[in-house]
Amino acid sequence: MLACMLTSMKTAALVAPVTALEFLSEDYLLIGEGPFLTVYSLHPHPKSSAILSVLKHYRIHGIRLRPPAKRLLQNSDAEQGGSSTTESNHYDLVVFGGKAVQLLRLTTELHGEDHQRLEAQGPLMELQDWILDVRWLTEDRYPLLGVALAHNSALLLEAHEGTTLVKCSCQEGCLLYSALLLVGQSWVDSILVGGTVFNQLVLWRPGSGIENKSPVERRLLGHSGVIFSISYLQEKGWLASASDDRSVRVWGVGVLGGPHGKCGDSNPICLRVLYGHQARVFSVHLSPGKVYSAGEDGTCLVWDWANGAKVVRTLKGHRAGGVRALAVSTGKADQGKLGRWVATGGADGGVKLWKVDENKEKEKNKEEAEGETETLSDLKFSGQGMPKAVCVLTGEDGNSSWTQSKVVVCTDLGVVYRCYSNGQWEPLWQGTPEFQSYCVMETLTVGVKDSPFTAHLCAVGNRNGGIQVFSISEPQSGVLLKGGEGKIHSLTWVEGQERHSSFLLASGANGLVHRWYMEVEMDEKSCLVLNAVSLPPFLLPPCAKRWLNAAVLLHKGPQGVLWVCGDRRGSLLLFQERMDKVVNQDSVTENFSIIARENDKGEGMDNENKNCQNGNCKQENKRRWSPLQSLSCLFGVHGKQGVTSVCEHLGIFYSCGRDGYVRIFRISPVSLEPLSRGNKPSGDEKSSGVDGTLRLEMLRVQRACRGMEWLERVLILETECSVECKWEEEHEGQSSENHYMTNERIRMNKENVVGGDERENVGRECRFVIAGFHSAHFVVWDPVKQARLLAVPCGGGHRSWSLWPPCRGLWPGYGALVFIKQGAVISSQSPTEELVGKARALGLREGLHGRGIGCVCRLGSMGGTGNEKWEVVVTGGEDTSLTVLAVQPNSGTVQVLSVITDHISSVRTLTTVTRVRIGRRSLSALLVSAGGRAQIQCYRLLIGWDGQRRVPSCQVIQVARHRLDEQWESRRNRHKMVKMDPETRYMSVAVLEEDTDSAHLALACSDGAVRLFLISEVKGDIDLQWESFYHQRCVLSVSTCCLHDGSGNRFLFSAATDGNIAVWDLTAASTLLTSGLGDAPLLPNPCLSIPAHQNGVNSLAVWVERTQSQEAGCLVTVASGGDDGQLSLSVIRVQYPEVELEDSTEMPETEDGQHQTQTHISPQVQFQSSPLAQQPWSQNQTHPAALPRLSLLSQSCARSAHAAPLTALGLLAPGLLVSTSPDQRVCLWKMCSTGIHHTGTIYSHVADAAGLAAWGEGESMSEIREERQSEEKCETAALPREVRQTGFRASETESETGSCETDGNSEPGGDRGCGSRGETGSKTSREAERVGWVLVCGQGFQLLKVENAEMERENGDEKRNKNDKVTNDEVKNMNTVI
Repeated sequence: MLACMLTSMKTAALVAPVTALEFLSEDYLLIGEGPFLTVYSLHPHPKSSAILSVLKHYRIHGIRLRPPAKRLLQNSDAEQGGSSTTESNHYDLVVFGGKAVQLLRLTTELHGEDHQRLEAQGPLMELQDWILDVRWLTEDRYPLLGVALAHNSALLLEAHEGTTLVKCSCQEGCLLYSALLLVGQSWVDSILVGGTVFNQLVLWRPGSGIENKSPVERRLLGHSGVIFSISYLQEKGWLASASDDRSVRVWGVGVLGGPHGKCGDSNPICLRVLYGHQARVFSVHLSPGKVYSAGEDGTCLVWDWANGAKVVRTLKGHRAGGVRALAVSTGKADQGKLGRWVATGGADGGVKLWKVDENKEKEKNKEEAEGETETLSDLKFSGQGMPKAVCVLTGEDGNSSWTQSKVVVCTDLGVVYRCYSNGQWEPLWQGTPEFQSYCVMETLTVGVKDSPFTAHLCAVGNRNGGIQVFSISEPQSGVLLKGGEGKIHSLTWVEGQERHSSFLLASGANGLVHRWYMEVEMDEKSCLVLNAVSLPPFLLPPCAKRWLNAAVLLHKGPQGVLWVCGDRRGSLLLFQERMDKVVNQDSVTENFSIIARENDKGEGMDNENKNCQNGNCKQENKRRWSPLQSLSCLFGVHGKQGVTSVCEHLGIFYSCGRDGYVRIFRISPVSLEPLSRGNKPSGDEKSSGVDGTLRLEMLRVQRACRGMEWLERVLILETECSVECKWEEEHEGQSSENHYMTNERIRMNKENVVGGDERENVGRECRFVIAGFHSAHFVVWDPVKQARLLAVPCGGGHRSWSLWPPCRGLWPGYGALVFIKQGAVISSQSPTEELVGKARALGLREGLHGRGIGCVCRLGSMGGTGNEKWEVVVTGGEDTSLTVLAVQPNSGTVQVLSVITDHISSVRTLTTVTRVRIGRRSLSALLVSAGGRAQIQCYRLLIGWDGQRRVPSCQVIQVARHRLDEQWESRRNRHKMVKMDPETRYMSVAVLEEDTDSAHLALACSDGAVRLFLISEVKGDIDLQWESFYHQRCVLSVSTCCLHDGSGNRFLFSAATDGNIAVWDLTAASTLLTSGLGDAPLLPNPCLSIPAHQNGVNSLAVWVERTQSQEAGCLVTVASGGDDGQLSLSVIRVQYPEVELEDSTEMPETEDGQHQTQTHISPQVQFQSSPLAQQPWSQNQTHPAALPRLSLLSQSCARSAHAAPLTALGLLAPGLLVSTSPDQRVCLWKMCSTGIHHTGTIYSHVADAAGLAAWGEGESMSEIREERQSEEKCETAALPREVRQTGFRASETESETGSCETDGNSEPGGDRGCGSRGETGSKTSREAERVGWVLVCGQGFQLLKVENAEMERENGDEKRNKNDKVTNDEVKNMNTVI
């Protein structure tokens, strides 16, 4: 066992703030994360090519490279006189951080291959002071290093040995926050620029000191905060400084350094003061035409020096926490333009790459669409009437550039106008008097059948039921459709499965939605022909506002198609259209076409359209259809303001409305109970209830930002496109994507989903952004990054608008808005101005929480491709979000599966209630999160396998939520009660008891209460059962334990800021709550109080040990860590008193043949029981008189366990604890009868450690085995008895190692199954018992692998023996050949 042997810990995965970035020409990017240096090769596509741990426990803060050199590496034959040589390119690097310096060599293209290797050159050099900057010098042939230190001093070091040659200090020995060392060929010519704690920049010469003390040559004043970064541009003689005062200052200092150590101008001046950041500025970089700055607000600003030092680009791509590292490449000239790469590293651990073009000529002021867009342009509408509706269309060839796009406007006089690129307006179509004073207009871009061209269709409806449909290019070839006798309330275009197909939906009177299937083809004269086929109408449910706002089509196989619609009343509707007459058809459009032909032939209808203006159209004549009723209805889920948009992606639907919420739902059969039991059919949901009937099932709700109530559209982020594809687009200079190709890719993805494995590809939620109105702005909001991607001051809602580029359902990363305001058609982007589309961020590494991770919870493990294993964890941060992660321990790969942003305050605690293993590649868990503002959220997480991306996937289903203030508002007699404090924080959560459909949770609260909640997944709610204010101060931690003695004895442990641990006996209380008899608002007093610490207790770990004798009871061990840095161990003895039976009356036999006994309790024993013992109790429960008695047996402690407050404890195995603290140490402790023993320590690269999760490999297998017991009963019922007996062991091996899988290359009869129980199985079990995992979270997270040292030696011996055996076999074979 791990607890009995020496252990060792090593890092398996790390995500920490990126603190250093550096480009090597345009080919490589170096990333410093913690002590690890990672090399990314940028060509042909970005990929991680090398990684090395460089600085032990120091964090990398800078990377400096020596100019690359080509050397001839001679092999052994050349040394012996041969002439063979191998050309190798290598870079010499120096990496520094903290007090350490390390020389490295990066070798590339070794032996003609694209391969990189990092090697350490010499030992790690540790100095006596903090290092702020390091630079290379070259004197003769010996490399030297100049080092700037934090106490305003400088060193000259020999590069390989680390010997100090010269040390010099400034006469002003103040502390520096930043430093820039300018060196040349000689140390005497060097200049040091330091940013002091007094908000000053001082310049002095380290090489000209008298008695190692140099005076200050120049002093620059002006900042009101400390200086974090300094940059110097030698070509211009400019010096830039970034400060805590949110400003960047550019100074004209002249020439610094060079011969004789010049200190520049005698009177340096401040050229510019750049204010644009909303928080501290951490980094600054100067280039000939631009100034780059990055700060705590998470943005990188590009300032154009030639254009009045204005912000021309705003680069945003990181979550909260800011940008901690900035790097700008030297640039590469391409067609007269100088292109640079800008890399930003965030506190969230993410790395973004941007493309920036620097022209020597004066550029126009342009701003990327990821920020405020205040530039508005009036398109100067010159047509007749007032504009009422506006749409934006792409070019006829599918080009989505702004110059090729068209703006179409419909006026109140029934005239449709088109605006050309030169600003001229031309009338396209003029309607009859019925189209005047009222009309609605919608447009769509579709392909032409059997042709590579596209067509723009426009539909205009009037108040008399008439609908005119025509092509923008040929408006005379239109068709007039009839949608009833009343007013056309709305028009909706829906794209079909084929590129040339579409559907038109028109909402008429009496709740009827008339439908037509539309096709565009080309006749012999190359003229467009419109084919319109009438379809059965939809009938909306009765309500006041009875018309359709949105619709989406879903292919559902041979049974027919499904329509999901949203109406003006805020309801979501499901319609099913069956096609029983059509068999073996590949697409929905072919089915509709065949139905149309059959109707035409069978009933002898005339296809000549009498309403066409030139005969180039076909329309089916009127036919009476019976309207289709909705199969399922979620009535009014978006409020009375209506649904504004519905879209579908990979089987998941997204709807939004004017209630400020995005609702995520899916279609599920009624007969099959969904995995989320909380989504019960409500009274507003209509369903027939017959087996096979489909219904709409709500998964979760996503809130937009505060104040953003009017939501218009959900736009899917392009996460399906790989990094390689994006890189190729950027490299080829494609600034915008073809609209038609984008829609074609969406269509192909849908076809792949339908034709592929639905279990792996369908039902996975994707990343999306929300478009809507926030106050007077049109905003595109990212709910994950909590940032605006686009903001246009349009005046608010209640206006017609259109978003460019018109890529339906996708957000390309940039955009412009065309809208109508006070009779004018206005665009947020000038038609002659080029939008920067190619400057989208290329994510090399996805970031996590930016403001620190406060808690972590492990869900379980699942298999992947081959024998790989993924650990699924959930983290909660101070940025109010939850992140579901999949970590591959062997490779260190971290994959973000989902981000949940439902909390309104920081997340403080997490727990899982039920975990179910469904096969090898799937996992289901019920997650509970709690935190600030007394908020509890409950989710069902479905973890599956994405076969396309070959990574795990996650679907989040919202089960229930709870807030104390909301519950208080719903109480009847709340005027007699004290109102709940809305600022109450939940500090810790523990599972008290769980069932198949419910669970009891105990929560520690900051208002001094211990509360017990009941979560019901069937009802979908969370109820407060009872509470106790025994502690009268903030409760920091809770934990539970069950004795597993067959009596159901349960104990709750709570600890507060006074250092005491209270023990609650909840056996009777849980009995009453389960039976529904527990209505008491307060808990009884604790049965035991343990003084453990001098102040707050932050974490608890509890385990139970059985004793040999029944009379001795059992031992409960409580480990606690507190703010005093102490680790305490308290052992509690639990004894069972004998129940005195005065007399027993034998009762009649029950059905199972057993006797009932009536027991009378003696007064003495009854007095010792708790007050809850007076309540009724059942025979299957423990009698209150038999409740166990607790006594404190012993206490021990490690007083200096950590040098800071102990924040988290984890239990690897009974008797083996792991602890962490802000002192960045992770310690292992062994608990035994003699006390607490320290067994190992590792330095953690995670600052401000706040949470910890620990598990053992063997424990993981046993958990999976226990979780699958109930499910395997049904699966193994039909199996032979001997197979069922060994099923646990087989499922264990299959789920963890994957050795039971048999591929096509397996040899028949080979011994590859799990049935063999020989030496290999015992070895696997021993490895599982001796391997553990620890996940530490804080400012990032670190996964540690805990191994037994003896096991490592055994593995090493086995490998050596295996190699020796192979060598001996080779020798024998060679002898045989000889």
